[in-house]
Amino acid sequence: MTVCYNKLWKLMIDRKMKKKDLKEQAGLTQHEMLKLRHDMNITTETIGKICKALGCQMDDIMEFIDDEN
Repeated sequence: MTVCYNKLWKLMIDRKMKKKDLKEQAGLTQHEMLKLRHDMNITTETIGKICKALGCQMDDIMEFIDDEN
């Protein structure tokens, strides 16, 4: 299974938010932002920071895609 953060990017577009804004509000590092942009695995701590900053739940920002398709 592969993780996909398209829901996060859509949520940010809906809120007229830039990646720079997310980085600052959630206190993310440049490395964490890079992992998000490339749909790489991130820690639950990072997911928690994003959810807290955006006032949402984990399933609002990410989903798992089956690799077989």
